[in-house]
Amino acid sequence: MAEGDGARGTPGIGRVMVATDRSETAERAVGWAAAFAERYGADLHLVQVVVPTHPADTEHGASEATRARAAADELGVYARHVAGDRGHAHVVIDDDPAHAIVRAAEEQAIDVLVVGNAGMAGRKEFLLGNVPNRISHNARCTVIIVNTTGRGEGPHAATMVLPRATIRTGAVQEETEPHLVARGTRIATVLAKHGLKELFGRPDEDGATGRRRQAKRLRAALEELGPTFAKLGQILSTRPDLLPPEFIEELATLQDDVPPLAEEQVVRVMEQELGVPWEDVFDHIDPRPLAAGTIAQVHRASLADGTKVVVKVQRPDAREQIEQDLALLEVFSEKAADRPGLRHVVDMGAVVEHLSASLHRELDFRQEAENIRRMGGVITRFPRLRVPVVHADYSTSRLLVMQDIGGGPASSAPEGPARREAARQLLESFYQQILVDGFFHADPHPGNLMWQPEEEALYFLDLGMVGEVGAEMREQLMLLLMAFWQEDVGFLTDITLMLTGAIDRSDLGVPAFQEELGALMAKNRGASLKDIQLGPVLQEMTEIALRHEVPLPASLTLTGKALAQMQLAAAELDPTLDPFDVAGRFLMRTVIRGMGAKLDPSSLFYHSQRLKVRFLRVVEAIERLIGARPGQKLEVNFRAATLETTIRRAGRRLALSLTAGAAILGTALTAVSERVSAVVPVAFGVVGGALTLALLIDLIRKRG
Repeated sequence: MAEGDGARGTPGIGRVMVATDRSETAERAVGWAAAFAERYGADLHLVQVVVPTHPADTEHGASEATRARAAADELGVYARHVAGDRGHAHVVIDDDPAHAIVRAAEEQAIDVLVVGNAGMAGRKEFLLGNVPNRISHNARCTVIIVNTTGRGEGPHAATMVLPRATIRTGAVQEETEPHLVARGTRIATVLAKHGLKELFGRPDEDGATGRRRQAKRLRAALEELGPTFAKLGQILSTRPDLLPPEFIEELATLQDDVPPLAEEQVVRVMEQELGVPWEDVFDHIDPRPLAAGTIAQVHRASLADGTKVVVKVQRPDAREQIEQDLALLEVFSEKAADRPGLRHVVDMGAVVEHLSASLHRELDFRQEAENIRRMGGVITRFPRLRVPVVHADYSTSRLLVMQDIGGGPASSAPEGPARREAARQLLESFYQQILVDGFFHADPHPGNLMWQPEEEALYFLDLGMVGEVGAEMREQLMLLLMAFWQEDVGFLTDITLMLTGAIDRSDLGVPAFQEELGALMAKNRGASLKDIQLGPVLQEMTEIALRHEVPLPASLTLTGKALAQMQLAAAELDPTLDPFDVAGRFLMRTVIRGMGAKLDPSSLFYHSQRLKVRFLRVVEAIERLIGARPGQKLEVNFRAATLETTIRRAGRRLALSLTAGAAILGTALTAVSERVSAVVPVAFGVVGGALTLALLIDLIRKRG
């Protein structure tokens, strides 16, 4: 007996129903169901849901009934065409297709219900991709969801869904290597199309003009190559330590606009991450995306309890495509290392390493949620600044659900004290982020700042890209800024070289380097404080360092760029804001707060003990160096108690001198500010004088 004959009359499968809306994808489900019913000798029932245009029409029943009769006639002809005498047609008027299909299956005592994974439309937004899931959750019979969006047809392209259980099968994925070869060929074709072979050898035209032309071609190629390469261009635009200025300027204009995801794609990702139908969590989702980027798409929504939220959904193919492109870029960077023309333009190994780390962080939305939480702690002392609340229960590595701010751009803030105060706190918070906490928003352009009118507060958005600064570099940055303000070019040069970590400075051309830094100081000396942009100053210092082959850390470049963006955003809110005045006040408070912490008895004892331990290590190192050991030839006696007394005295004097210096510096800074009461510099002067006098008395008493 043939296999098909043996299958006929199989107990338990006598009625098969398939849902259709007569679309192309639904017809694939009908074809699959017809073959399935034929195999088991079962009747085939086609069901179509007519969605009422207006609820009122349903109540009166006139126009919708006419539509339903016409649809029933057409569906009956279609059912007989695909299944002969075993074909039956059912048309239902309902605004909820999933509910109507499940009810029809129960009324007809259906054994197997077949639906496509796309092709159902309904009144509710985002119902398209959700119908199959809702049916599989609610139907009492066996449900087969047919893959009607892929290329495969037949049983191998279906997903079998049993009551309270799901068994998933699918076609074998395409091998990675052939895909990489195809992708590599595509990349090479695009590069050749834009004439970027010049980057691997000698350009047709030397100098800035040639580089500018190359930069335009590179930008166009990156835009054409898609998400990974668009992100590569964005990262490169923040790295003047890797690319010439012409490339930085051109890549800063690179756009990552991509076509928005289809509704069913968004729903599929959401339900994969949530593990339940989307309406179990959300009451409504706006089908129009707020933004569509290379990695994610953003929609407004409301939770089941009515809370307004914003949902960030990762593109379903983002991780796979990025991983494949990164694998190709790693191979490319290895080969590019031997190309002198390209190596002169950019260190591809460093670029790919930085790109990979950045993209992997951005692919994990849990990291962004942690960044939001951490930034909230950093700005907690600034009442005009906020971050959105993250709904952690609904957020995963590919889905981020956050508070919907419901405001407008920062520029929409009405003129008044709240706007000016927000501008000052915005700038001061950035000094706090960089110089104190070492954790800052790395992309604070105006589009990532939103004004909430009811709260009169400014919200930080899109914290997927952040920067971190270590404790040592934070101290060096603070000294660098203070040296610049004090116009001490020698100290500024020393601090800049300290940032490089270079010990041997003989080949760095220090005099010429110092001369250019002095010229930068002189240029800004004649400008008004309000005209000096701190971010651009740091960026120009970076360019000077690059010209003299002084390897500044890449984090300094990112810091300068972010500071420039933040200062521009603050200036947009309050053009009269004096960034140096804000910085001076902030540094003053930071220094005094730091001194206050060190004057704490427990802190003083800790630092003195730490200094003692380090001193003991130095003595031991000297003993080992000169061969000195306790014994008859040379005996080294070390009195820790005497050392401790000496250290305590030195610590006390150091604290007095630093605090006195801070008070005197406060006198100078507040005396020149027009926004400070005349009493403040006098108070600083009195405190500084008293501390200086106390220090002198201590020194005289010791000599006596």
